[in-house]
Amino acid sequence: MVLVESNIPPLTQTYNKILNNWSTKIVTKDKTKELKSENEHEHGALLENLPVIDLIGLTSGDEGERAECAAEIARASSEWGFFQVVNHGISNKLIRDMRREQIELFNAPFSKKSSCGLPNNSYRWGSPNAVSPDHFSWSEAFHIPLTNISDQTCFGEFPSLREVLVEYAGEMQKLAKLLAGVLIENLGQKKEDFEEAISCDESTCFLRLNHYPRCRVSTPELMHGLVPHTDSDFLTILHQDQVGGLQLLKKSQWISVRPRKDALIVNIGDLFQAWSNDVYKSVEHKVIANPNMERFSVAYFLCPSYDSLIGACKEPSIYRNFTFGEYRSQVQQDSKLIGHKIGLPRFLR
Repeated sequence: MVLVESNIPPLTQTYNKILNNWSTKIVTKDKTKELKSENEHEHGALLENLPVIDLIGLTSGDEGERAECAAEIARASSEWGFFQVVNHGISNKLIRDMRREQIELFNAPFSKKSSCGLPNNSYRWGSPNAVSPDHFSWSEAFHIPLTNISDQTCFGEFPSLREVLVEYAGEMQKLAKLLAGVLIENLGQKKEDFEEAISCDESTCFLRLNHYPRCRVSTPELMHGLVPHTDSDFLTILHQDQVGGLQLLKKSQWISVRPRKDALIVNIGDLFQAWSNDVYKSVEHKVIANPNMERFSVAYFLCPSYDSLIGACKEPSIYRNFTFGEYRSQVQQDSKLIGHKIGLPRFLR
């Protein structure tokens, strides 16, 4: 009998180890009940529709329609920090191709994924810095810097992935720049001035291919597929399948995002919140683990170069100036020391 290696990383073993260590060191029986009640409250999320914006309005020959579409984008970015876009210009074929390559990649044996050497050794799984069960993510991902994706040698046994990634990243870059331009001009700034000061191009951005395996622990309803967090970028564009599980925090209430086949999800990142002086909101969001179905998604992160200085569009500013490299370094330091990100509060004046 030939044993077939699993394609799933050792999530169960790692989670159980964290749970046992946490329970032994700091958790009483009452504390365990407290954690369970908190998580149950989080999972009792409202089901609401995000704002849906038809981007055809941005290319309309009518100036009023263009202005109204831009106003909808700005309003959703301020009130929700999340919105959906349709007629976004990304072809269904490209999305299907990306999904096909993604499934093939994640179906590879765990040992191959963890050693395949995709750009910058971008494979990760679980939460290496988790110190308690509620800091653990039941997922795996390839968080790919776009600097070298044109280099065929970076893709090893997955040669067809390179071509799709290059095309997908190029199309997402165009869409991200379009949306960012709207948000910049909405605050009375010029795109040219912004781009001269802060460079966000194909060499500085990231693609993250996500896979959320079925959750096999005894209490999957208490598990995060991805722990609550905000994004450390200007904006993120997400394509998700129809399984669902994405939730965002609005007015202290978790809201489930209803999947929509023809839409992409856009959310504001920390850098746009800082640059806009809190006009645009980078809101906390998470993914709920699913005991019955696996889930796939692809996220594009609009990021600047590490030496780009992030200041406010107008003074007085809420946050002190910082470089993107400094911000990422602080996030990584906090995650390592306390098991989770703190983010913008570290940079308040």
